[in-house]
Amino acid sequence: MTYRRYRTTPPWRRAVAFVALLLLSVAAAAGARADEPGGMLGHYSPARIADGVTVDGTLVGGMTGEQARTAVRASFRQPIAVGLPAQTFFVSPSRLGVPLIAPAVEKALVAAPGETVALQVLVDRPRLVAYSAELARDFSRPAVDAQVRLRRLRPVISTEKVGLEVRAKPLARALAAALLAGTRGPIEVRHTTLIPDVMRSDIRSVIVIQRSANRLFLYRGEHKRTKLGVATGQPSYPTPLGEFTIVSKQLNPWWYPPDSDWAAGLSPVPPGPGNPLGTRWMGLSVPGVGIHGTPDAASIGYSASHGCIRMRIPDAEWLFEHVSEGTPVFIVP
Repeated sequence: MTYRRYRTTPPWRRAVAFVALLLLSVAAAAGARADEPGGMLGHYSPARIADGVTVDGTLVGGMTGEQARTAVRASFRQPIAVGLPAQTFFVSPSRLGVPLIAPAVEKALVAAPGETVALQVLVDRPRLVAYSAELARDFSRPAVDAQVRLRRLRPVISTEKVGLEVRAKPLARALAAALLAGTRGPIEVRHTTLIPDVMRSDIRSVIVIQRSANRLFLYRGEHKRTKLGVATGQPSYPTPLGEFTIVSKQLNPWWYPPDSDWAAGLSPVPPGPGNPLGTRWMGLSVPGVGIHGTPDAASIGYSASHGCIRMRIPDAEWLFEHVSEGTPVFIVP
């Protein structure tokens, strides 16, 4: 008997072929369903917001929920501009309140095309009040008067600076309104402008007295105008050194004995030729010391007075007309 031999396929090859055939069938079916409405891919497409919908002014139409949340969050974090004279500063909204973004986006997902959805913000009132007070302190500044300083015996006059007082309560109200309305300013802050008492233009004259040289220099602002001889205090009654101002001016003054040993027993002297003060008195902001004329012209150029600054009577009368109360007086060694 003759037998025919048949070639058989190994079991593992049959298994591989079956799996391959199964995968091809599944892929074909999936591709067919993916192109149909409600197919496989359509089942996983996220919902999108209708065209033209906005959340608190942020356009979210056509976005997914996640995209809308990101856009609204970025818009909320835009700083609030606060305007003050000659400056603008910015405040982070996240420091003052919490936006309820998720509920707003949920409303946007079911909103009609072009609809506006409000964004609710929870304002942290205690933090808002504290932060507004901190800002008010930081941005308030006092007024600064123009001042005179000496540099190498010459006056240098600084420029005055206007001050600013920022009020914390109105600032807190303005920031809260911007948070709730979704606006970012700039908002104008209620404030008070503080004007300096002394302006640079007010300092018209400056006197510099060099005690060791017995000379008086009158400056018109920062520019030297004239130089005059004076007499200053004796070693036992020295003219004080420092920065002073003229606080009084008297025409034809009386002389009254000071409370000092050298004047004990002396009587007041009325105006006239023998008056120790001459015809003019310019009192300084130090008790008992002033600039005045003297009938004793021979003492000019020496340390001869009891602390005052003596001048020849014509010089004192001229100086009297060119200075005013408040004029700075520097007495240097």
